[in-house]
Amino acid sequence: MTGRAREAVAPMQRRLRLRSRKDFRRVYRDGRSVANSRFVVYWRPRSEPGPFRLGVSASARLGKAVVRNRARRMVKEIVRLNADKLRDQVDLVIIVRKPALELGFWDMEKSVLHLLRKAGLTRDAAHGPGSDKGADRRGNPAKGGGGNG
Repeated sequence: MTGRAREAVAPMQRRLRLRSRKDFRRVYRDGRSVANSRFVVYWRPRSEPGPFRLGVSASARLGKAVVRNRARRMVKEIVRLNADKLRDQVDLVIIVRKPALELGFWDMEKSVLHLLRKAGLTRDAAHGPGSDKGADRRGNPAKGGGGNG
């Protein structure tokens, strides 16, 4: 074999993917959203126990199929590599915007993770958007909180 050997990479598990149009519509209709200039994330809590499920959307306006599929693959790989950081029991859809196509993998990963944290979808995000942002400070005397809140 010539060149560098490619490392075997496991694809994202089928049970972690949103596949049907009905599932996508449900997330858009009943979910919440957060956006930056490169991505939009819609999410909706699920009542059934289990890991998160992901769908990635890349509109035909982004370019030809090769371009759209590459962007989708990159987003899925970013989520796969960071799956342990994401909350369970949630369906999420990430929409790729045109400025994301200019990013390399590491910059894209940084942007996606920032957006997921902003949405409160990571395990380290104590509170999602719209929650009481001061809640984690009230009980911490080092940050001026009362402690007995």
